Amino acid sequence: MTDISPFSLPGQFWRGNLHTHSTLSDGALPLEKVIESYSNAGYDFLMMSEHFVEAFKWPIADTRAMRSNKFTTLIGAELHAPKTSIGELWHILAAGLPLDFAPCGKDETGPEIAKRAADAGAFVAIVHPAWSQLTLEDARSIDVAHAVEIYNHGCAVQTDRGEGWYLLDQMSNDGKRLTGFAADDAHFSSGNDDAFGGWVHVKAESLQPDDLLNALKSGNYYSSQGPQIHSLSISGNQLDIVCSPVNSISVVGGTSRSVKTSGKSITRATLNLADLDIGWLVPDRSPWLRVTIIDGAGKRAWTNPIWQDEL
Repeated sequence: MTDISPFSLPGQFWRGNLHTHSTLSDGALPLEKVIESYSNAGYDFLMMSEHFVEAFKWPIADTRAMRSNKFTTLIGAELHAPKTSIGELWHILAAGLPLDFAPCGKDETGPEIAKRAADAGAFVAIVHPAWSQLTLEDARSIDVAHAVEIYNHGCAVQTDRGEGWYLLDQMSNDGKRLTGFAADDAHFSSGNDDAFGGWVHVKAESLQPDDLLNALKSGNYYSSQGPQIHSLSISGNQLDIVCSPVNSISVVGGTSRSVKTSGKSITRATLNLADLDIGWLVPDRSPWLRVTIIDGAGKRAWTNPIWQDEL
């Protein structure tokens, strides 16, 4: 029996949001109010991801003074540069930037600023790909990315384009071993319920920012809209999961095959991964798989892709 990371690792899960805006860029609330809102909502950490553009004077929010022994912050930004295949600015999340990260150069491209962020030690992610209408070719060009934003709550409630799994699944089929995170992209604008809708549970031994960043880079987290995954293990063709009460547990990979169990208030299940094997539609099993759980309210939690050669 192989216990799957991050559930097998020491430490505890810390709940956090990586994508948020304040009046430092295009958000509606001042920085201190945004951080207070997440702390009061039960989060353990937050990263302010202000739009790093000249129009907002290249902001990287210095939130160090707002840390405590119960709540911390990561330093980063949402980076932009021209241009994607449809002619729009790139949107690239970078967590763990230095406060003196240099502005985007006049001729700097999205892949180039992403590499500069990664070289500076940041966790680099492609955000809201459906909203941005990002193509697979676009995503492939960000070859330093650690992750794709697989759920963006703000885009979901405002434009119904919050989904990102379509892109990460295709990149996984390319052999790219990226992870997927959920986030809010909250702006707290009047009438927009764009906060507290998607987050990460990061497994780390402490709430220190460096520990959280290392865990993110290593993929030691899962994403959720509410449900919790307590343990996950695989032995041969048997996948065992323990979770908060849900009505559906499914496993998918890089083909059309899937395995699913449904019921009411399921808290543990065993699924037979042999059902992902050869069938008349699919000649071979996918080299990777991922798990989704859905509760009675339709809220989801997702694992990162699990690579079978790492079991």
